[in-house]
Amino acid sequence: MNLSENIRIALRALRANKLRAALTMLGIMIGVAAVITLLSIGDGVTRYVADQFLGLGTNLVFIIPPVEEPGPPGQDSLTESSLTLRDAQILADVALVPGADKVAPLLIRGADLQVGGEVHNVLARASTPDFAVVQNFDVARGRFFDETDYNGRSRVVVLGQETVDALFAPDIDPLEAEVKINGINFRIIGILETKGAAGIGGSQDDIAIVPLTTAQERLFDNRSQRTGQFLVDVIMIQAVDDASVQDVIIDASNALRQSHDINFRDEDDFQILTQQDFLEAFGAVTGVLTVFLGAIASISLLVGGIGIMNIMLVSVTERTREIGLRKAVGAKYRDVLGQFLTEAVVLALLGGLLGIGVGILGATAVHLAVPDLDTTVTLSSISLAVGFSVAVGLFFGIYPASRAAALNPIDALRFE
Repeated sequence: MNLSENIRIALRALRANKLRAALTMLGIMIGVAAVITLLSIGDGVTRYVADQFLGLGTNLVFIIPPVEEPGPPGQDSLTESSLTLRDAQILADVALVPGADKVAPLLIRGADLQVGGEVHNVLARASTPDFAVVQNFDVARGRFFDETDYNGRSRVVVLGQETVDALFAPDIDPLEAEVKINGINFRIIGILETKGAAGIGGSQDDIAIVPLTTAQERLFDNRSQRTGQFLVDVIMIQAVDDASVQDVIIDASNALRQSHDINFRDEDDFQILTQQDFLEAFGAVTGVLTVFLGAIASISLLVGGIGIMNIMLVSVTERTREIGLRKAVGAKYRDVLGQFLTEAVVLALLGGLLGIGVGILGATAVHLAVPDLDTTVTLSSISLAVGFSVAVGLFFGIYPASRAAALNPIDALRFE
């Protein structure tokens, strides 16, 4: 008996028990829909994280203090950073790091912003004028602070749109208005364009940026208790191009080791990371998340497969006399086995095809609910779901099919 004939008989058997077949396919449909939806969410999260890091800027190198064990409760782990403002000035020297285009030291601290009775807490950034270029910040209104503001330790601040919305009513123009940062008056000179990225320090739209010199003198006590030098949390270097990133890493490392008097046998007291390092780290996390979500969804397919086995066993019992008749007129073991396996696979495949449609609708619904999350269903997830459906049909159909094929034709014909 050829495959097309097996499929025709399988469809005829399913039509004869429409409700039973529909309920059995429902389990597979739910399982496939869950797999496609959850895998699309996992892939969407991976793409979202990648987009956020790419939104931070291009060709970036991050220099951070080494990761150490947390100190006593209440101790600020950034108080004694190994990085100083002097380090940033050294790295900006083209003779030492020729591949560096821009260098932006960064200090991140929590700050209370107050306008009238409204108080809003943000992680304020303090940096140099190059910070806007390095981090791809565009000013929607006003301007970013310049060298004059930086050298003059001006009390000026640039705010993100979320911060503005939290502090000002819609009918009030925040530009050139006064805002208190930790009780000190600052003048708002710029409003950033909405960016939507979440980088170092949290949301890039809920942000207050001040000159580093002003922060050092008026806002935050970030001098080293040992040396008295001004400390920074991160030093960001933008390479002139992608090909120069590795050269920047080597040159920056050599310059910092020499500046910090590190013996060639000793470990660095800093870490150098690139955007690719961050992407790989988060990619590993989101990859595990995707596998975990897919595994959870696969439980539904397992339940659906058990349903297929149950229905096929019932079908074998109901059609025992039919099987006996077929074997009596010459049907071989493999013919009966192929017939019932085909029926199980067709049942699973039809449920899988319906599940694909429901899964695409589910992924679309998630995207509509969370527009920033691209939950586009990929061909690989559809192929995986269909493959799972066929595999479930084969796996859970083998036992009922084998049982049917092994029936003795005489006993089957006598079955009541």
